[in-house]
This record gives sequence, structure tokens and C-alpha cells, in this order.
Amino acid sequence: MTWLLFAEAGVPEGGLFDLDATLPLMAVQVVLLTYILNSLFFRPVSKVVEDREGYISTSRADAKQKLAQVEKLEADLSEQLKGARQAAQSVIVAAEKEVDNLYREALAQAEAEANRTKEESRRAIDAESESARTKLQGQVDQLSNKIIDRLLSAR
Repeated sequence: MTWLLFAEAGVPEGGLFDLDATLPLMAVQVVLLTYILNSLFFRPVSKVVEDREGYISTSRADAKQKLAQVEKLEADLSEQLKGARQAAQSVIVAAEKEVDNLYREALAQAEAEANRTKEESRRAIDAESESARTKLQGQVDQLSNKIIDRLLSAR
């Protein structure tokens, strides 16, 4: 109460600093205002900021974890892709070998068939040639006999 009396007392004129009841009253007002602002504004704001920082840190940790999972999956998929490419390449090589073998077999069969046909044709030609020779030989013998008979009959 004495402080209030000092605050209501007249302000003396003069001096650089007047030390009356105003200074402690202002100090009390600053402390009271700081407490009120702290309890009404700063604590809720700091709680929101802390919650947001917590959310950001957990989100960051989750993002790092998910990134690690994605990188692991990417490595696994690239490994699977590499294996699939190797398997496809081996299938292609096997198919090329199979096609080459089939081609060689077909070529060998065609050559064998051609040789067999050529041999049959040669035998048929030889048989016809022999038949024609024997036929011609028979005709030559008949003609020579006729020529001899005519020559002998003309004499």
C-alpha cells in the first residue's frame, strides 16, 4: 500500500532519474505481463513448435527408412533383372544351338535324299543305257547278219 502512495504522490521536477514508486510498479507490470504472455501465448506456441519439430523428425526418419527400403528393393530388382537377362541370354543361345542343329540335320537329310535320288537316277540311266545297248547290239547283230546274208546272196 505504501507503494501505491508513492505512485500517487506528485512527481518532483528535476534530476535525470527520478526514483519513486514508478520503477517497482513497472517492474511488477513487466514480470506480470511476461508471466501472462508466457502462459497464454508462448507455452502453446512452443508446444506447437515442439510438436511440429517432433513430426518433422519422425517424418524425416520415416522418409529415410522408406528411402533405404526403396534402395534395397531397387537393388533386389536390378539383381533379378540381371538374372532374368542372363537366363534370357542362355535361352537364346540354346535356341540358336537348337536351330543350328536342326538346320544341320535338315541339310544332312536333304543331301542324303539328293544323293539317294542321284544314285537311283544313275542306276536307272545305267539300266536304260544297258537295255538300249543290248537292244542296239541285237539290232546291230541282225543288221550285220542281213548285210552278210545279202553279200553272200549277191555272190
